[in-house]
Amino acid sequence: MNAHLSPRRKARHLALQALYQWILSENDPDEIASQFRDDPRRGVDWDYFDRLFPAIANGKAELQRQLEPALDDRKLDPVEQAALWLGAFELASEPETPWRVVIHEAVELAKVFGATDGHKYVNAVLDKIAPRLRDDADLPSP
Repeated sequence: MNAHLSPRRKARHLALQALYQWILSENDPDEIASQFRDDPRRGVDWDYFDRLFPAIANGKAELQRQLEPALDDRKLDPVEQAALWLGAFELASEPETPWRVVIHEAVELAKVFGATDGHKYVNAVLDKIAPRLRDDADLPSP
């Protein structure tokens, strides 16, 4: 993992990777979280990781419900799905993080880990749901 990333960004990277593993393996989220916590990486905001991953895994049905109106018929790959859940969760549950930052972070994760142009879809979907989840998100993101 890139050493210049902020601790919170590192936590998001690991949360996305944990979600990806969970989507593919369907293993117990607590076991997956434990595997990631045993990793000796430095500079990770582990409290944030612990807030993100379990809450997203346990709340995926509600997150998917929030995303559904903005989705099209496209088959999501696991990285796009994880980035969308992560973005929707942060929009709904992390009001101290500006909504533009939430969308930017999810898009960057999709760029780093996802398929070509998947980040554009993540951006479009999160832009559509942001006004429903955040009162301050009434303007389109840049």
